[in-house]
Amino acid sequence: MKPLDQRLRECLVQLSPQEQRVATFITDHFDDLMGYNSADLARLSGASKATVSRLFKRLGYASFRDMRDELRNLRQSGMPLTDGRDVVQGNTLLARHYKQEMANLTRWVDELHTQGFSEALQALAHSQRIGIIGLRNSYPVALHLRQQLLQVRGNVSLLPQPGQTLAEELVDFTAQDCAVVIAFRRRPRLLRGLLVQLRQRGIPVLLISEPQSATLQGLGSWHFTTPLDSVSAFDSYSCAMSLVNLLANALLHDMLESGRRRIHHIAGLYGELDELEPR
Repeated sequence: MKPLDQRLRECLVQLSPQEQRVATFITDHFDDLMGYNSADLARLSGASKATVSRLFKRLGYASFRDMRDELRNLRQSGMPLTDGRDVVQGNTLLARHYKQEMANLTRWVDELHTQGFSEALQALAHSQRIGIIGLRNSYPVALHLRQQLLQVRGNVSLLPQPGQTLAEELVDFTAQDCAVVIAFRRRPRLLRGLLVQLRQRGIPVLLISEPQSATLQGLGSWHFTTPLDSVSAFDSYSCAMSLVNLLANALLHDMLESGRRRIHHIAGLYGELDELEPR
């Protein structure tokens, strides 16, 4: 089935003037459609609800809701969606990008449960070792989390290591350890089975994903979600990186004496090995 923007382009000249008005509004606000209902679209485009209904039936949808559900399903599956409007409109894109990033950050902070955060932090502080797992799009976030936590405490690993399987890496993990599973869309199929296995073995799991990850509900000891919403084709991981920053800083404050001592030892090794440029 053809995407909405292609259907609009192909039938634009065949539309009535009122339908063209709605079609033009859709083209100019393509990335905002999931936030509208048919009444909003009629009001904002200056057309009637009947005109909106006729337009979407002409486009092959049973209703406006069917079109919106199609867009939502595609977006939540991780499929990049864009219509190219902002390629030559840098200022418009920048403003919309900023607005969306701020909305994501506000939503993430508002939805973070402080009790669960405190409990997860204690697990990160007191577990014998931490295994961090992040595949595909989740890998950069997992890599950064490992690098940050390693400044504060030891025995933090990124799993699996090159050439190894998860089974080989996790076979020795026990309830005294902790796993951090970062599972953003589009996830490999094995992620759900992995979470089930970790839960069955009593291993505490901090799960990090996008809010729409319904199939993962209940599979983590703690489940933090960060919005990935973006104004254009690709997901935004700024909230995920913000969460990494918060976890690392909170862990340092929780382990302040030993954490500072470790940071000083690392800084000393930097100098002895002459690894970094001087400040």
